[in-house]
Amino acid sequence: MDILCDKSLLSGAIDGVSRAVTLRSSIPVLEGILLKAEGFQLTLTGYDLEMAITTTIEANVRQPGEVVLNARLLGDMVRRMPAGEVSITVGSTGSATVKGGVAEYDIAAMAAGDFPSLPNPGADHTLSIQAGVLREMIDKTLYAVSQDDKKPAHTGELFEIEPDKLTVVALDGYRLAVVERPVKAEKEIRIIVPAKTMAEVNKLIGEGEEEISISANRRFVVFAARGYTILSRLIEGDFLAWRGVIPEGCKTRAVLDARDFIETIERASLIITERLKNPLRITFGGQKVTVRCQTTLGKVTDEFEAAIEGDTVEIGFNNRYLLDALRNARTDKIALELNGPLSPVKVLPAEGDGFTYLVLPVRFKND
Repeated sequence: MDILCDKSLLSGAIDGVSRAVTLRSSIPVLEGILLKAEGFQLTLTGYDLEMAITTTIEANVRQPGEVVLNARLLGDMVRRMPAGEVSITVGSTGSATVKGGVAEYDIAAMAAGDFPSLPNPGADHTLSIQAGVLREMIDKTLYAVSQDDKKPAHTGELFEIEPDKLTVVALDGYRLAVVERPVKAEKEIRIIVPAKTMAEVNKLIGEGEEEISISANRRFVVFAARGYTILSRLIEGDFLAWRGVIPEGCKTRAVLDARDFIETIERASLIITERLKNPLRITFGGQKVTVRCQTTLGKVTDEFEAAIEGDTVEIGFNNRYLLDALRNARTDKIALELNGPLSPVKVLPAEGDGFTYLVLPVRFKND
């Protein structure tokens, strides 16, 4: 194999597919990128046995062939080479020569035949969605994915694909995030996509109006975007029947400035540590929100104005869970709907239906 290609194109492609490479593995080939040169192009693939990322760039293929090179080492070398062209030559000695400008490296090469074959997903095209819309949906929900492997289904995001809409749901037992957007889908299906896959898709798809193609069946999902193909196995299992946990109606509704609330909670959180995890006591009433907290480090009381309708209520919150919801809402004005001190709290945009969040309250020790 002997190729010549643009340094910036090659460096970007290596960075992209490296997101699917295992950093440390007992199988060295899984720490590498498969490079396949043929025709006038170079195809790069990273694969960790659960997710694969593939992309193709233009290249001057002087001799076709394929090889596996260590992803971290190759990426670091190419990134540091001067602008211009980079050549990769693989001889018969089990090594590869990577050259850019006057810099030249000889590194170990691994046989392409040892690289695991990618599964044939057999997934039909399911829907297309603008990159910016999909990215917003991921941004608004990924924070609520469970980190607990005891319920594997909740370590991913639920995609409910219907003919006219896409609903993305994440939950971890303490909070729930739901975002729904109109789409035109070719089939109806429910799938659970691993959080890692969604995080990497989010980094690769961009923010514009480019159409992202999603193909899915019961075992695999494939995202095609910006020259990348991201193939992922799905998570099996039963996702919570989430619609049944969202309260209907409310006894108290507060419309407030998200930045005011975030800054107030951040100030109160200064006396909360990993060891001292007392909840925030937040009172909604009298056209203001009052935040109190007390730990052995000290005591804090803070408040700000809000438009409040209904009963006055005091409710306890884990500061981090509430902050996560407020920060990921990414909107200036939010509405909180409450049904008493022990009922889940709905966090919504003050106008429209851009998202629905739930945050479970914390029971005070003296209750």
